[in-house]
Amino acid sequence: MRLLLGGYTADMGGEARGIGLIHADDPDAATAGGQLALRPEVVAASSPSWVARHPTLDVIYAALEYRGVVQAYRRTGPDAWTPLGAAVPAGEAVCHVAVAPDGGSLVASCWSDGRVVRMRLDAAGAISAPVIAPAAIDPYGPDAADPAVAAASASAGDIDLAAAARALREAAGPEFAHLVPGYDEPVPAAPPTQSDADPTTRPSRAHQARYLPRGLIVTTDMGLDLVRFWRDSAAGLRPVQEVALPLGSGPRHTLWHPSGHLYVLTELSREVFVLGADREGTWRMLSATPLAGVLADDTAAEIAMTPDGETVYAGVRGSDTLGVLRVRDAGDRLQQLALVDAGVRWPRHHVVVRDTLLVAGQLSDEVVSMTRDPRTGVPGRPRHRVTAPSPTCVLPLP
Repeated sequence: MRLLLGGYTADMGGEARGIGLIHADDPDAATAGGQLALRPEVVAASSPSWVARHPTLDVIYAALEYRGVVQAYRRTGPDAWTPLGAAVPAGEAVCHVAVAPDGGSLVASCWSDGRVVRMRLDAAGAISAPVIAPAAIDPYGPDAADPAVAAASASAGDIDLAAAARALREAAGPEFAHLVPGYDEPVPAAPPTQSDADPTTRPSRAHQARYLPRGLIVTTDMGLDLVRFWRDSAAGLRPVQEVALPLGSGPRHTLWHPSGHLYVLTELSREVFVLGADREGTWRMLSATPLAGVLADDTAAEIAMTPDGETVYAGVRGSDTLGVLRVRDAGDRLQQLALVDAGVRWPRHHVVVRDTLLVAGQLSDEVVSMTRDPRTGVPGRPRHRVTAPSPTCVLPLP
């Protein structure tokens, strides 16, 4: 079993050298429960804090957080990758990349400036055509009650601005075409405004995107407590709906459950919210499960589940624990079974591979593997560990 490892390099205070590669057992083993070994640099990259793979091609995508770009890499050997095309700008502190199931696009999320950016992928997996989605509006801020702001946002989502811009340019003729806004071009970074500098204004912090069934896309905004739903279009992402979670909860990462429910882990309030859609496709909160036993200043990180969808694991930084939750009823409720030691310091990310849970400890510079109890799903103590500098993301390879 091979697993790619993202991490922070020196430009962000880390010790990683790029994208690493973990071997669990021998390179061709079917499980991930054996000895762990690390090759610290199979791809030289600047703080590749998140790594995702193409669904059908031997191509991976890295969010190079310090540079604010997304880079594609093509596999050239069993343990070798090379850049595929140029890096594409996304936004400040791009921290996550999600790739569409059909391999036709990806969505990048940016922590510092709140951008959500849709990019196209060609037949070879190369990236192009970044389009910045409409910015989030604080549901608890003064603009939230302004009907003009809400109407403008909804209208922008329903109109194909790119097609409209091209049509207007043709109608205006060569003399006046330059006066039509370039909605069919990538949106440049906006300069800071007085509102951005106002300490009383809550910042937008886009943190994750996920492609859902039937063409829906969901993103989280940790700074504005928003879960946002979209559909893709020729002009970029079109807003469909937003669900505001409780003030200060900080939605970070999501998990799609086979029952059709969406689980949302909140970084700041350390809860797992269950969202569901009615027959009309309108999403709402169904339940919330606080992680019992964690500390008041802890922050939640990653959420993952077992292959059978019965058990969910929520990582918590600070107390460095894993909340173990059982899926109840029809998937619309979770029940905490245990809170166990994560075996690392600052569990930034974890994945489930068959009967094994692998946890990346960002501040202890290691990755550990734990075997799950087949009856309860509760992981035991770490069986194996490997030194891994500043790990932030673990990606199993097929």
